[in-house]
Amino acid sequence: MIDNVDHIGIAVKSLVEAVESFKILLGKEPEGFEEVADQKVRAAIFGMEGTRLEFLEGTAPDSPISRFIEKKGAGIHHVCFKVEDIDAEIERLKAAGFRMIDEQPRTGAEGAKIAFVHPKSTAGILIELNQK
Repeated sequence: MIDNVDHIGIAVKSLVEAVESFKILLGKEPEGFEEVADQKVRAAIFGMEGTRLEFLEGTAPDSPISRFIEKKGAGIHHVCFKVEDIDAEIERLKAAGFRMIDEQPRTGAEGAKIAFVHPKSTAGILIELNQK
């Protein structure tokens, strides 16, 4: 079952600009930066009580984040939920009729197992499942 919100993914054109703005807004430094090469994305993570904000910048024109920004502009890209058993959760959602982008987990930021649920199944909202 879904445990809690892990993070909110926010697509940005410039990670440097987003980090500078949110350092001032939140009054703190990001917890860290990470590049996930196979997803062609660079991330900056700000910890919040109980969740995190994950700012995402595409590292190539064909990255999912770059395509998202080109189509919809910068903004909230996805909501990520923590799960204990991602394989069981994928099967549960598929059995309930949800369309999965990832039918098998893949490796995401911080080495977590992740899978995305297609937004056509979730009222237009891209959902990420995350097992640490």
